[in-house]
Amino acid sequence: MFSTSRLNNTTTGQVYNEVITKERRGDYLGATVQVVPHITDEITRRMTALGNTGRYDVIITEIGGTVGDIESLPFLEAMRQLLFKFGKNNAINVHLTLVPFYPIIG
Repeated sequence: MFSTSRLNNTTTGQVYNEVITKERRGDYLGATVQVVPHITDEITRRMTALGNTGRYDVIITEIGGTVGDIESLPFLEAMRQLLFKFGKNNAINVHLTLVPFYPIIG
């Protein structure tokens, strides 16, 4: 049996809300908030939160959206940073895409 928690789901809204909250609280010491590193750091923090609990050997993270959409770029950059941080022998990056087939078109 598998159980899930709030750590199993991250939305773009949650990420940006957390960064805005930190900025308003003064956590960035008045620095300009930027996508890199502030947004990507929050994404990687959320991606690694389950692994940091020590309860899991493998963490699978899906980055949804449409290829080429600008909204998904911070998530892809965060994943790139994690691959660099953990090393290629400790992380796997798989890209999948939907290839629709319509029989009527052939």
